[in-house]
Formats: sequence, structure tokens, C-alpha cells
Amino acid sequence: MNTLAAFRSLLPRRRVLAAAGLMVLAGLPGLAQAQADKWPQRTVRLVVPFPAGGATDITARVLGEQLSKRLGQPFVVDNRGGAGGITGTDAVAKAAPDGHTLLVSLSTSMLINQYLYTKMPYNPMTDLALISQLATAPVVLAVHPSVPAKTGPELLAWVKANKGKVAYGSWGVGSYAHLGGAAMSLAQDANMSHVAYRGEALMLQDLIGGQIQMAFTSALSAKPHADAGKLRLVGATGDTRMGVLPNLPTLVKQGLKDDAYRIVGFVGLGGPAKLPPALIERISTEVQAVMALPEVRERIVSMGFTPVGGTPAQFAAVYKRDAPIWEKLVRQSGAKAD
Repeated sequence: MNTLAAFRSLLPRRRVLAAAGLMVLAGLPGLAQAQADKWPQRTVRLVVPFPAGGATDITARVLGEQLSKRLGQPFVVDNRGGAGGITGTDAVAKAAPDGHTLLVSLSTSMLINQYLYTKMPYNPMTDLALISQLATAPVVLAVHPSVPAKTGPELLAWVKANKGKVAYGSWGVGSYAHLGGAAMSLAQDANMSHVAYRGEALMLQDLIGGQIQMAFTSALSAKPHADAGKLRLVGATGDTRMGVLPNLPTLVKQGLKDDAYRIVGFVGLGGPAKLPPALIERISTEVQAVMALPEVRERIVSMGFTPVGGTPAQFAAVYKRDAPIWEKLVRQSGAKAD
């Protein structure tokens, strides 16, 4: 059989295979929707890339408890701390995209780390699916009682007048506490010293003890010490007051308009990048319903967060808006974690 004849003999089979392929492709949206409708089919792991007991961990547990009630499958929190959230986030990025391994994390591991580390095992921009912004995560600016400043503008003037004499703390290189303090120091030409701690608790111990004079910190951790008179709260980041501290004005309202005081981190729900769109929408819809529950919102507010529960598109818009600001703050601070 010559080449032309051989080719002609294959035509019917090629048409059959092509038709079969088109049928499979045509059925893919239906299959994806069926997968979404059946989710979850077994235990769902909510990976938190930080140790147990923190506000992010508690948020994941509150979310998991309510999702389990709604959907009839266990939602188990899996704490995988290490490397500034990279270890646990990478595990989710590389997980099967079936909706049974999800990520509950902060903007640190989902966005900021890519500007801090030269090499990372995952790319937040391409290896993660954004499912829902669960909450915003503003922080408070706290000072030792010996610092005479009671407002944001007074503090700026004080650090400028005490150039080279002020130390601020953070819970790690590249954390908001680091970037915010560095931005303040740079803007005021204050030459403040940065002291990085292995966690917020150790930072607060030294702030209370007077070893450092100021720090950005979570409301959950700072409020009891402020109530006891061991710290003074100067203001909160973001554009709106915190529900847990309604009488504390924002730094922006006090006239501190720089991006460093306006931007806030997020608590987000993510998954592997290859999650089917229909499944992303299904998970997000369920999460939005949970985040609308009064008891869930009340619990999240009590931790110093502001509940959101947004759609994937809304989360993506926040991500796109904030990415260049975080990149700028990291670049200005000169922070490098590796």
C-alpha cells in the first residue's frame, strides 16, 4: 500500500477519534460542575502555615467547624508552621486540585513573601487559586508608656527628634511590623533600630519591659496589656476603626496618609492553582454563607480582624491592588529573608 492509500485508510478512524475528542471536550464543563456539586466527598484539610493558637489558626477552626455542619464532612485544621509560612503554603500549592486540601493563611505567605525571598518553592501569582478573602487584618501601633507621644503625629515628631535612639520590634523580617516600622523610620529620617523576634509574644515582652520603644502588633495580643496600663495604643492601620477597639482612631484619620499606614493584610482562603473554576465558585459560595453568620463575624471581630467573606473576583482585585504596595514597602525597607 502506498503512502497516499495508507493515509486515506486512516481517515475514517481519524474522524471517529476527532469526534470522540470533541465529545469529551464538550462534556468537560459538565464533569467539572458535577465535581463541584459533589464537593466535599471526604475530609477536607485546612492547612494553616503557622503554629496553633494564633488568630489565623482560630479563624480556620471557626470556618472549618461551620463548613462541617453545613456540608456533612470533617474539616480538619493542619498546622504546618515554618519558614514564614512557606512550608505549609507550598504543601497546598502542590496538592491535588480536588478541593480537599485548602489554605487558610495571611498575606505574608500568599503575597508578600515573593518580594522577600530570592527563591521560593512556589509562585504565589501562578501556583495558588484565590477562593475568598476571609477578613482584613489591621494592626495597632503600640508604644511603651515612657514614650511621651499619645497620637500618630506626636509619635512621628518624637522619633524624628530622637534620631538613632529609638528601637522598634517585629515578629520577623518582612512582617508588617518590620515593613511599617521601616517606612516610618525612612519617612522621618529617624534611623530607628529594628529588632526582629521569633514571634509576637517575645516582641511584646520586650516592649512591655522597655527594651524597645514601639511596635506594630495585633489587637488580640496588645489589648490586654493596654487595658492593664503596660502599653499605650497610638492608632490602628487601615481606613476604618477596628471592631474590637472602637475608640482607637486609625492612623490615617490622624493624618498619617502614607501607604504604610493605610494598607492592611488579609486572611485568605486559597487552594492549588489548577482547581476547576466551578469548584472554586462552589467553595467560595459556601464560605461566603459561613462568613455571613453573626456568630462567626462576632468571633472574628473579637480577634481584631474585620470579616469579609468575598468572592474570588473580589479577592483577586484586592490582591492586584495591594501587590505593588507591598513590593514597594519591601524594597524601601531593604528587607530580605534569605
